[in-house]
Amino acid sequence: MTKTLIVGGVAIGAGLVARRLATSEQVQRTWFARSAKLARMGARVGGTYASTAARKTFASAERRDELDREREFRTAEQVAAELGQMKGALMKLGQMASYLDDGLPEPLRLALAQLQSDAPPMSTDLARATVEAELGRPIDELFVEFDDEPIAAASIGQVHRAIIRSRDADGDAVERAVAVKVQYPGVGDAIASDLRNADMLGVLLKQSFGGLDPSEMVDEIKIRLADEVDYELEATNQQLFADFYRDHPFIRIPEVVPHYSTKRVLTTELAHGHRWADMLQWDQAARDRVGEIIFRFVFRSLYRFGAFNGDPHPGNYLFHDDGTVTFLDFGLVKHFTDDELDTFGSMVKAAAVDHDAPEFRRILEQIGMLQPGAPVDTDEVGEYFSLFYDTVRTDAEMTWTREYANSVVRHTFDRSSPISQYATVPRAFVFIQRINLGLYALLGELGATGNYRRIASELWTWIDGPPSTELGRAEAEWLASRPVSVAD
Repeated sequence: MTKTLIVGGVAIGAGLVARRLATSEQVQRTWFARSAKLARMGARVGGTYASTAARKTFASAERRDELDREREFRTAEQVAAELGQMKGALMKLGQMASYLDDGLPEPLRLALAQLQSDAPPMSTDLARATVEAELGRPIDELFVEFDDEPIAAASIGQVHRAIIRSRDADGDAVERAVAVKVQYPGVGDAIASDLRNADMLGVLLKQSFGGLDPSEMVDEIKIRLADEVDYELEATNQQLFADFYRDHPFIRIPEVVPHYSTKRVLTTELAHGHRWADMLQWDQAARDRVGEIIFRFVFRSLYRFGAFNGDPHPGNYLFHDDGTVTFLDFGLVKHFTDDELDTFGSMVKAAAVDHDAPEFRRILEQIGMLQPGAPVDTDEVGEYFSLFYDTVRTDAEMTWTREYANSVVRHTFDRSSPISQYATVPRAFVFIQRINLGLYALLGELGATGNYRRIASELWTWIDGPPSTELGRAEAEWLASRPVSVAD
């Protein structure tokens, strides 16, 4: 697995949440046992830090560096060992931490990367029994065909191919190929149990990242993870995206099959296509097109639809020979209010369009990202917080690189700057940062080239710029043809 897959791939191979889940009893641990495990982990990690600090008091500078490296390795081993044995939300949170890639100390990054391995599928009998219990009928009555071999394993469920019989617009019987996502039995209870203890992971992250205060980050992730186990909510979100992007020239969203979907079973149209690794073998022009499509999907969804899929990673895309891309998995969708969208827009306008450092700082203080009156230089504040906008600050062609993506990660979690002492991450920005980090990693992996300032200007509501590329022209025609009721 490449670095970028780790950076952006929160859910790639994220099936470790369900490792060895042959029965629901194997998922469900008691609250007290799980709390005790977390307490032991916290005590060990805290003890490692305390003992290292004591030894460093009388050590030389060279020896202090050596002790720091030893501490990092011990901490990494402790965290990975404990999280690697846990299921549910804390396992998922540990995997989320692993996408930070080069922003982490190397030992901790490597240890957390171990959480990205693939999971074995649940047994055939258990998968069938779950579907039958949720849909209320035997498999043979529900489906014309049902493939017992899963085609994908995710963090809380696995996906099977199937064929259903339905009616077309004329009332004639037709057969449809579908994807049936089945939730691992008991994983909802495991996540609910883990969420009671998720603050402990925040403590561990704070230790790993020095001065980072992850409280709002953990709170927001807890909410999103609780949503993720509800397949009915995911079905609603996916259908909202499918409706918004219907007939789009290069973005495809599989339709939901509501009569075959419940809280624990989600059935959608079956999509076929090339996977990320295959697409990376295409020529650079094709990869440039893919990069522009993913960028347009993320920021059109954000600025024009008020939502985005908060899980950007290679496993959530299928690439087609006709140049279109299918977007999968809407379990981590974040919806934003008009006020939040206005704030995002005003920040981009001040930082990337007007280059107005005083106005940018005023907004940062207003939203609580920077402590009001902090004794730091305003121009330096602008530079510190506007790194995310570097790729759209200049009207010029640019190329995304792994180095840039990793520099953004390191900068985001670097607490050595004096400005970081007065900075925090408001809840509304937790997943904005997450999607930026994941998106930038993907675009860096592609080496995508283009004038992203002009592309972004088409998507920004306060500019609404003219089409600047072939894809932009195709999208403009699509927008013009949409019904007034769904127009931007």
